[in-house]
Amino acid sequence: METLVDLSEILRNLALTAAAAVGAYLAWKKLGPETTQAGSAVFQATLARRAHVMELFNRSAGQLSDEKMEVRLAAIYILGEITVDFPDLSGPVFKLLQNHLTGMSAEIEGEGAPVDARAIAEVLRRRAADEFQRQTPG
Repeated sequence: METLVDLSEILRNLALTAAAAVGAYLAWKKLGPETTQAGSAVFQATLARRAHVMELFNRSAGQLSDEKMEVRLAAIYILGEITVDFPDLSGPVFKLLQNHLTGMSAEIEGEGAPVDARAIAEVLRRRAADEFQRQTPG
């Protein structure tokens, strides 16, 4: 009789283990689509944000030669912020700003420099300081 009780307990434990395994498998299969869907949503949001940043970049690049100083300054500062949020875009942004500075005909040194030229120099200086801090150990 005792052997039958032991055998029934073993069979019960095996059945519970099998049921748990089937339940875990079904739960895993159920979570698969949601996990994929969530990953796709994050990817789509990242793409949308990057498209928005590229639109800002294009608009700001066009505004660098605007007649109004305020528009030029806003474009410069937006470009500077793009380099902070998207370091992989900093190369094109800084090439654009450097080429714009080179193309300016006014003297760009000291207090006689135009305000937008000083703003570009400040953005470039901040970038150089950030790069130096990243490269300097601890």
